[in-house]
Amino acid sequence: MNGNENLQHPDTGVISGMFVERSLNEIRFWSRIMKEHSLFLRLGFRAEDTQLIQEANQFYQLFERIEQTAHSTSNQADPEQIRRFNSEVQQAATSIFAFKRKVLGLILTCKLPGANNFPLLVDHTSREANYFRKRLIELNEGKLKPLPDAIIKENVFFLRIMADHAKFIGHLLDPSERKLIDIAQNFSNDFDQLMYQARDLESMKPQSQTVPLLDQFLDQNRVSVSSLRDFKKTARDLIEQCKIKSIIHPLLADHVFREADRFLEIIDMFDAHLTSGTPQPRF
Repeated sequence: MNGNENLQHPDTGVISGMFVERSLNEIRFWSRIMKEHSLFLRLGFRAEDTQLIQEANQFYQLFERIEQTAHSTSNQADPEQIRRFNSEVQQAATSIFAFKRKVLGLILTCKLPGANNFPLLVDHTSREANYFRKRLIELNEGKLKPLPDAIIKENVFFLRIMADHAKFIGHLLDPSERKLIDIAQNFSNDFDQLMYQARDLESMKPQSQTVPLLDQFLDQNRVSVSSLRDFKKTARDLIEQCKIKSIIHPLLADHVFREADRFLEIIDMFDAHLTSGTPQPRF
């Protein structure tokens, strides 16, 4: 990985090279997601919501700068430099989380009548901001979850995200797209069931954390996520080609596709560690 890959931080014991690479990977992915959330929220505000539009634009610019910095930073960077960068980004993620919760409060108290942001969509984006914030804190503190705990926790989080995506797609398609809406609804139901199964497994810890059960859990989720990812890709391509009727922004279609792809990468990473016989903590 780099020349520092076998050096451990004196306080956390985290291997330097892994820490740098994982931190930059998280920031490169999630800073783009946060940037795009800012755009989607802005597009949903009313013309008179000038203060909210300005705040959304500021967050867009902030996370665009963070994304550019992350991509221009080498995986061989000094770990202490990355630790400071993580702290800065974590503060930005905390700020956009607070902004999203403020917007949610305004919507739920009917202070933004006629705006076009679903409350669940705003809540969804705030959960992702909170996930990002917590990941950076975990990385900096080296408080890494044991693999069985991480597998269940990450799947509970992402299965709900996938269920939300299916609901958003179904509601943003034109009502005349009956077949696609039916497919989206089926995915929503499927992922709701998978999420509840994951929560059941979580409530049965630690007895449920056997390798056979976790392996089957990952395999089952992989099949459904792969199918949803393929559906999202098809929908994205059709939207870009103007072949279906919807009010889905082309960038939103690509956005949800990338998140499904991310979930699959995490499942594969967990599965590789689980079946290798030498499980490692979630990094």
